[in-house]
Amino acid sequence: MQRYTVEHETRYAYTAPVSQSWQLARLTPRGLPWQSLLSHTLRIDPGPDERHEAPDSFGNRVTHFGLHGAHRVLRVAMQCRVEVSARPEPRSGVDHPWEAVRDTLRLPHRPRPGMAQPVVDLDAARMSEPTMLLPLSEAARAYAMPSLARGRPWLEAVDDLMRRIHADFEFEAGATTVSTSVDEVLHQRSGVCQDFAHLMLACLRGHGLAARYVSGYLLTDPPPGQPRLMGVDASHAWVAAWSPLHGWVEFDPTNRQRADARYITLAWGSDFADVVPLRGVILGGGHQDMDVAVSVIPEGELSPC
Repeated sequence: MQRYTVEHETRYAYTAPVSQSWQLARLTPRGLPWQSLLSHTLRIDPGPDERHEAPDSFGNRVTHFGLHGAHRVLRVAMQCRVEVSARPEPRSGVDHPWEAVRDTLRLPHRPRPGMAQPVVDLDAARMSEPTMLLPLSEAARAYAMPSLARGRPWLEAVDDLMRRIHADFEFEAGATTVSTSVDEVLHQRSGVCQDFAHLMLACLRGHGLAARYVSGYLLTDPPPGQPRLMGVDASHAWVAAWSPLHGWVEFDPTNRQRADARYITLAWGSDFADVVPLRGVILGGGHQDMDVAVSVIPEGELSPC
C-alpha cells in the first residue's frame, strides 16, 4: 500500500479576451477497491460563475464549470492524496481460450435458466464496440493475430500482445497528435502512451474482445542520485481488458507490465475522448497556448524547494 500526493495544473493563455467559457474537468481519481481518495481540491482561476459535479456514463466524476466574464488566462489546478494498494491478481491455474471470452460477449443479454444475472457483463459488452475515435481497423486486427493463436488462453494472449507492442513500437514524444489514427501508428511504428493504448484496444476489439482506455498517473523514478523534479511528470494511459474468469485486468503496453500500486487511476472510457482531463468550448480568445504540469509524489518524500 502506498500513498501519493498528485498535483496536476493546466494553464491556458489567450491572445484575446475570452468572453464565455464552458468546461468539463475529469480530474478526480476514482474510488476503487484498491484505491482510496483521501483528499481532493480543484482550484479554478478566475473563479467560475457556475460549477457543479456529476458522474458521466462510465462513473467518472466530472466537474462542470462556466466563466461568463472576460479573461485572458484560465488556470485549473488539482491536488489530491490517494492511497493505492496492489490490484487483485488474476486467478492462477485457471483460464479459458480467448475465443470463449469472445463468444461470451456475443451471447444474448438474457439470463440462463436458473440464473438471476445476465450472461454478458454489459459494461464489458459496451467496451467491445468500435467508436468514432477507434473504428474497426483491419491492420490492427491483422497485427494482433500472432498473439491470438487458436485456443490460446486469454491471459497469455493479452500479455503477449502487450509485450509485442512494447517491443515493436518506439516511444517518441511529439511523433503523433491526439488525432493520429491507429493505422498511422502501425505504419510509423512510434508514438506515445495514448497511441499504444489505442492500438491495443483496436487489436482486442477487432477480435471481439472487451477492453477499455484507462487514464491516470504512474510514479516514475528520477535518475540515480538525482532529486525528483516537480511538474515534469505526465498523465499516463493504459488498457484494462475483460474476461469472465478474471474480470478487468490492467495492461500497460508502454512499459510492458501490468498495473500495480504505482498506477493511480483517474478515469476510464472507450477511448481518449471519454477521459480528456479538461475540455470545453470558448467564445473569443484568439490563439491559445496550453501548459500542463504534473507531479506524483510518494508520501514521506520531501518536495524540493
